[in-house]
Amino acid sequence: MYSKNNLLLETSPYLQQHKDNPVHWQAWDKSILNFAKANKKPILLSVGYSSCHWCHVMAHESFEDEETADLMNKYFLNIKVDREERPDIDYIFQSSYQLFNQSGGGWPLTMFLDENAIPFMAGTFFPKESSYGLPSFKEVLLKVGDTYTEQREEIIKQSHVISKSLELKKSLVLNQDLESVLQNIKLSLDETKGGYKGSPKFPVFNIYDVLLFFFNKTKKLEYLKPVELILKQLCSQGIYDQVEGGISRYTVDENWLIPHFEKMLYDNAQFVLLLSKFLRVERNEYFEKKIIQTIDFINKNFINLENKLLGSAYDADSDGEEGKYYVFSYEELKKIKDISQYFDVKPEGNWENKIILREIETPPKSVIFELKKLRERRVKPFFDKKIQLDLNCLWVSALICAEHVLPNNNFLKIAETYYEKLENIFFNKEKLQHTILKSEVFLEDYAYSIAMLLDLYDQTLKPNYLFKAKELCKKVNKLFYIKEKSIFQKNIIATNDLFHKPIDISDGNIPNGNSIMLLNFSRLKMKKEAKELSDSLNGYLNVYKSSMASSIKSIDYFNTYDSNKNCTEKGCLI
Repeated sequence: MYSKNNLLLETSPYLQQHKDNPVHWQAWDKSILNFAKANKKPILLSVGYSSCHWCHVMAHESFEDEETADLMNKYFLNIKVDREERPDIDYIFQSSYQLFNQSGGGWPLTMFLDENAIPFMAGTFFPKESSYGLPSFKEVLLKVGDTYTEQREEIIKQSHVISKSLELKKSLVLNQDLESVLQNIKLSLDETKGGYKGSPKFPVFNIYDVLLFFFNKTKKLEYLKPVELILKQLCSQGIYDQVEGGISRYTVDENWLIPHFEKMLYDNAQFVLLLSKFLRVERNEYFEKKIIQTIDFINKNFINLENKLLGSAYDADSDGEEGKYYVFSYEELKKIKDISQYFDVKPEGNWENKIILREIETPPKSVIFELKKLRERRVKPFFDKKIQLDLNCLWVSALICAEHVLPNNNFLKIAETYYEKLENIFFNKEKLQHTILKSEVFLEDYAYSIAMLLDLYDQTLKPNYLFKAKELCKKVNKLFYIKEKSIFQKNIIATNDLFHKPIDISDGNIPNGNSIMLLNFSRLKMKKEAKELSDSLNGYLNVYKSSMASSIKSIDYFNTYDSNKNCTEKGCLI
């Protein structure tokens, strides 16, 4: 049963990309875990996603290679996971990687698990041949496979240490100066270029959202200026697609010029949210144009045509080449009238003899039209049309926020149309689902669904949105809340199939689900639930300050509500 590749019928586009590999890939489920245990077979777990450039590189170099596949099949049961389909698996094993290596993880994530699915060795990308200061993947396979054969009992005996080490620590602090915590996080930001200091550069929207929240509360310009800086950088530099709109996931350089070209729904939703919230404070026509262009791009290009909801991401590569769809040659661009007046265009290029568009001055529509004509001749990158509930809800919230500042663009009408489709597909079942074709559901799906419903209610005052939000709150408490820890688990408690309970209090690609639930409880005036969760997050915050930015905002919002002071959508005005 497990001596062949069994991904053919999987629904994940990422897993489908690996269905023809000579590796005997299996999807994660209890049957394969039970088989590993019964047969005392270690597991090679590979986690990635469809638009991940280095995942593609490792696939082409190693997973499509017969010799490498033979070693994998000989020594291991091989499991492939789409991190967007199973964020709980990704969270637990990224945490394990960080524990083993004392550094951040990434994708592809390459984990070696014992027969009980507990990790004993961790890596990310491994090259086919020794390079980048890394051993070849075949060397790793041989070494790990032989080590497990020779030291199996010792490895299994140590497994309890892993689980114990992953337990989150909590202090007894129930109250602290939240601004001082934010100030410490702010120190890590680049004051001249935005983002964290150095490279690579990620937008870290969660931090800037909290800064803007505290500006609204305190009116201190030290919180507003970094937000304005990051938005100017994101809108004008190479991370932004100056032709069609939308941003890439991050840049490899510190000047925001050279992106890793994949485009993610979660980044663009948060980009629109931050721009919209900034425009509530200060009007800016340049930012308004970027919001409109990005919303138009997402609504047209991220649509899953089968059900008119939004897919997940666009790949970085096309025709097997990273960025090919997005960059230009000087020969192409020089034919466009006055192009160098609007973009940084030089014969030598600015990236590998090619040109990534960096905006100098807002171009007229005629220039964008010519650039689009050049694009139309190219093969578009692969689109992962997988619908994720939490991200679609986040996009609806972004549209509602944009409606506040740009009310003449039908954004609310579009948002309600999306909601109607979400309701028909996801909300008329006993429980929500993270994706349409899989039964799993996660805390973030409930948290962002409730937040979306509250945003819709605040904008329209239609009571059905409020009733539905309250109904979902009852379900999320029943399915995910660990009473003895006063915190939500990432996956459903009763069906957890991981070696450790995934309790996630850190912000990742989007603000943390526990943090969003605290905001939801506060907005719904569920004081008992909010107080309990706020106290719990305060205890974690005292230990994990640098990774819990969104919780600072949520705790402060609750504190203001709890003390009967005035909170508005612009921030808590004390």
